[in-house]
Amino acid sequence: MELSGTRHGSRPPDRRPTEPRERPRSVKKKDVSYSRPTGRLAPDPAELAWASVELAALEYRARRGEIILLYEDETILWRFALPRTGWWRKVQRARLATRPLSQSQINREESLKRQAWVRSRSWSRITSGVLLSVIGAVQYGTSRVIYKIVPHFDTEGLRQYIHQVMALFRHTGKEVVMVADRSGIHRAKKLASTLTHWHEQFRLHLLPAHCGHHLNPIEGFWRVMKDRIGARRCFPDLHQLYQRTRCVLMAHQERPIYAFHW
Repeated sequence: MELSGTRHGSRPPDRRPTEPRERPRSVKKKDVSYSRPTGRLAPDPAELAWASVELAALEYRARRGEIILLYEDETILWRFALPRTGWWRKVQRARLATRPLSQSQINREESLKRQAWVRSRSWSRITSGVLLSVIGAVQYGTSRVIYKIVPHFDTEGLRQYIHQVMALFRHTGKEVVMVADRSGIHRAKKLASTLTHWHEQFRLHLLPAHCGHHLNPIEGFWRVMKDRIGARRCFPDLHQLYQRTRCVLMAHQERPIYAFHW
């Protein structure tokens, strides 16, 4: 007895005559770059145009003195300068004053840094680490940058930064509108309590996806700030990078290093 659909089930499928298969070429390590891509994703033209109209309305209200408008963003600073390609090679690392670490060493240093920061929330307790983050916002119509330096950017750091901003502007009696990109931390549920606390006094205005580089003026300030901190400079520890970053940001308050075009 033969079941339906099984007549050809036991026979191997017909194959073409044996043909030589193309083997993938071996990729050598020196041909691979571990540096992150620097290309920017293009935003949707309609969303970019609509976001520009919304920002124009907010800037008009800020010029009239109805609100305080802030453009906020974050950036990362490395403790050592990284060549664009091939920085894992020992020959190139030996030429630098402070040798860059391997990826496993970077992960270990960052893990120890996070553990020390969670326990104490104090810079004096941090003895390891490779990078730090800067949270900053520029006030519309001025060159004033309100900043906070943290070992790593997380929701708790953003909450503290919002309280820091409101400590400066809550006595003005004006609503503070902070323009930010649509990253996960800006949309985190842990921010709900902070936003509720400053209800009708503070609100986040999130830009559409991939529009931050086109509409946020503080992006240009980050580039100039990193050049002032020290291009191609290596810092032996995170404390020296922290002190250097703090000095550059404090000097900007007295003599601006970047001209914002409003």
